[in-house]
Amino acid sequence: MERDGFPRVAKLKDGSSVEISLASAADGPSLLDFYRSLSDEDRLVLKDNVTTPGWLARFLAKLESGAATSLVARADGRICGEATLHRNLHGWSRHVGEIRLSVAADRRGKGLGYALAGGVVKLAIDMGLEKMVAQLVESQAAARKTFERLGFRQEAELARQVADIRGTKRDLLIYSNDVSHIWSAMEALVEEDYRPHEGQ
Repeated sequence: MERDGFPRVAKLKDGSSVEISLASAADGPSLLDFYRSLSDEDRLVLKDNVTTPGWLARFLAKLESGAATSLVARADGRICGEATLHRNLHGWSRHVGEIRLSVAADRRGKGLGYALAGGVVKLAIDMGLEKMVAQLVESQAAARKTFERLGFRQEAELARQVADIRGTKRDLLIYSNDVSHIWSAMEALVEEDYRPHEGQ
């Protein structure tokens, strides 16, 4: 799907390249393959069980309605990362978007997380959203660094808020970025042609 400057190629820190494009229904099987390839430990911190056909059907319906916009990264013919902007189309939080991010283990530490998250931030700005949030589990140090580089700051910490699929309670960190206050800075960040930085 071509729109909003996508697809585009992002250079990673190790010199490799990935193609970042807007996800569509045609990407459904590849998205399931990607999420099923993640380790059990990686999936512990995801909000949904992203390995089921039911999840995929709900996700694709959100893409169709505009309640979600997704970027996928591909290398060697497979998806190796995905970032989604979720938003409410109606109601009192329609000005807010939530970003969710996943990167394959063999692509971490190379700047892919930054490239995907930066792309989603740019889409959010173009949509006119005023605030973005990311919900992170305390153990996600690399993801925290990625969002901090994009101007996000920790706004709240909810102790033992998250119960993973093993039943372990973990603290939930709420990161946010109020675009209306730092519009120029955000545009400068996301117009860096997705140059990689430390982090995911």
